[in-house]
Amino acid sequence: MKNKRYIVLLILVLGILLLPIIAMQFTDEVNWDIFDFTLMGMLLFGTVSLCELILRKVKKPGYRILFCAIILILFFLIWAELAVGLFGATFTGS
Repeated sequence: MKNKRYIVLLILVLGILLLPIIAMQFTDEVNWDIFDFTLMGMLLFGTVSLCELILRKVKKPGYRILFCAIILILFFLIWAELAVGLFGATFTGS
């Protein structure tokens, strides 16, 4: 059962990565290269893997929710920084 959930999450990650590919077929507003797909794939895969690890190892539901929420908040902050340079960090090139 646990591996089945992880496989479903990985398929969801691939589905999310298909969205920019589909959008690039219809508009010039989305222009990703292989680096963008690689970086987003690593972010999504890492987030899903860390949350899955927490769900498997942490027994108390309150701690599960807290740790997964922290990981998701960090994911969204990194995503926002990479997308629009929200905080002006140096690793985004802005």
